Amino acid sequence: MELDVETMVGRLGESLLLQGAHMATAESCTGGLLASTLTDVAGSSRWFEGGVVAYDNRVKMRLLGVPEEILIRHGAVSQACVESMVKGVCELMKVPVALAISGIAGPGGGTPEKPVGLVWMAWRINHRIWSREFRFQGSRREIKQASVREAVLGLL
Repeated sequence: MELDVETMVGRLGESLLLQGAHMATAESCTGGLLASTLTDVAGSSRWFEGGVVAYDNRVKMRLLGVPEEILIRHGAVSQACVESMVKGVCELMKVPVALAISGIAGPGGGTPEKPVGLVWMAWRINHRIWSREFRFQGSRREIKQASVREAVLGLL
């Protein structure tokens, strides 16, 4: 049986509360949907510190400290970028737990190397960072929703 996102967020919140931890988000292609989904759950203010919507590369560099070299060499939709984003948002918000998302939600903007539906995510707990590439199908909205679901699932 597949859990709905609200149930998963509730479990994530319970886990963070048990650890006495707070979390933050850094998102690009989801445009704040992840933070919105987290705050849809009552009581999330006890464990969700805040989020950064770094839709533009300048925001990724200025607020999250993503090095320009990463964006030039690898692009915004890359493992290197999301790992830098997740590290940056942890430092900015002073939290031990975070997740970052960057991708191409479409319908335009894709290339043969980086097609619509390509999404990179990174998670951080304390100083451990891991990341993963996803290839989603569907409309812009469906890609954003699938991204949020997988992002939350990655912390459970």
